[in-house]
Amino acid sequence: MILIIDDDVAVRASLSLLLKQNGYKTKEAATPKEALQLAELHPLELAIMDMNFSIDTTGNDGLNLLGKFKGLYPKLPVILITGWGSISLAVEGMRLGAADFITKPWSNDYLLQAVRTALSLSKEPQETEGALTRKKLDQQYDFGNIIGQDPQLLQILKKIGQIAPTDASVLIEGESGTGKELIAEAIHRNSQRKNQPFVKVNLGGISSTLFESEMFGHKRGAFTDAKADRAGRFELANKGTIFLDEIGELDLGSQVKLLRVLQDRTYEVLGDSRSRKLDIRVVCATNRDLAKLVEEGKFREDLYYRINLIKVKLPALREREGDVPLLVQYFVNNLKKTYNHPELEVSSRALQWLRELPLPGNIRELKNLVERTVLVAERDVLQAEDFKAQAQQSPAKPGDKTLPAVGTMTLEEMEASMIRKSMSFYHNNISKVARALGLSRAALYRRLDKFDIPYDPAD
Repeated sequence: MILIIDDDVAVRASLSLLLKQNGYKTKEAATPKEALQLAELHPLELAIMDMNFSIDTTGNDGLNLLGKFKGLYPKLPVILITGWGSISLAVEGMRLGAADFITKPWSNDYLLQAVRTALSLSKEPQETEGALTRKKLDQQYDFGNIIGQDPQLLQILKKIGQIAPTDASVLIEGESGTGKELIAEAIHRNSQRKNQPFVKVNLGGISSTLFESEMFGHKRGAFTDAKADRAGRFELANKGTIFLDEIGELDLGSQVKLLRVLQDRTYEVLGDSRSRKLDIRVVCATNRDLAKLVEEGKFREDLYYRINLIKVKLPALREREGDVPLLVQYFVNNLKKTYNHPELEVSSRALQWLRELPLPGNIRELKNLVERTVLVAERDVLQAEDFKAQAQQSPAKPGDKTLPAVGTMTLEEMEASMIRKSMSFYHNNISKVARALGLSRAALYRRLDKFDIPYDPAD
């Protein structure tokens, strides 16, 4: 049973008709008092609630009612209906426990999607019989290319398997190199959209001037260099999943444009005034602390709540060191074919040494170290010394005596030092430096300018 709470009879009738046509039973309430009475009489699965019920348009009525509902029925999902003028109120509602907020006038398709998602997420997850193991998870879900069986990772994979069939937006957090893209792909592969496009977008590599053209597309002649029509990333991802990586790098102006699309599920191609509908699942990723950026005014709070209905925090590799041998064996097995070295193995002592190795670049750094070692290997069994030799050539090798003691440098100074060493090691090759540091080229260019590190602009 879905309870619709709104003082406008037309809104109630419209929502009730839409939901009944799609197989949902509904009840309607015009006032907070009536809503609470109906909640006592009927077992509710979801409430759709307006923010205003009187002449007072501050939204306090809606927030008070939301607070009462969450106090009496903490597991009941609540979707807020709001106008653009009260988005800040909706954000406050999300803090108080609302599942989602939808703006007026709403898209019927998006509203139904939000209802389905809220209902799916509110269901109690099925418990796995016995201890959680990687084998059991692999029997239920498709987690190919994700290597590991650390308990932290298993809980994350279990969560992904449970949320993947919904259309909930997901925010993946974690340090560079922890495998955020693989997690995003796993969400898509285990979703109902798995046969539709999966489009990856590195927002850190798109300048603010090109954001609209890249994301929404353009018509020929829309601007000086628009010599042909171009499909934007959203159009390419329609019906599927769009993965917005490095969303923490997005400037405030582009954040507003992105929020409009995620809010209304419509967009306009540059040079074309016709609005186009969008049916999409959004997965975002960042290695930055978005909550802190919100506090600093560098990231919009309403966008933050829009993209993190579900949050997944990936552990650093040092927090799951038991998975290091598995990852090394996986990389080596793949590289055997690449470098035509079928007898290649890794000694147990080498695996132990790698397990204890601090890897600030996480899985990406480990993969690069293994590949460099395999590339120069002259024997069939790789020893710890082989990996040590390559680690010592790394621009950021762990245990380097030239690294400062803790507390002698700020994070910015350490970052600048790391970039300078990488530029020297890779002979100023921007692509290789960016790949080694887990950055996009654009993000690296910004840091080079920030730290006044010389480079060739033509590279």
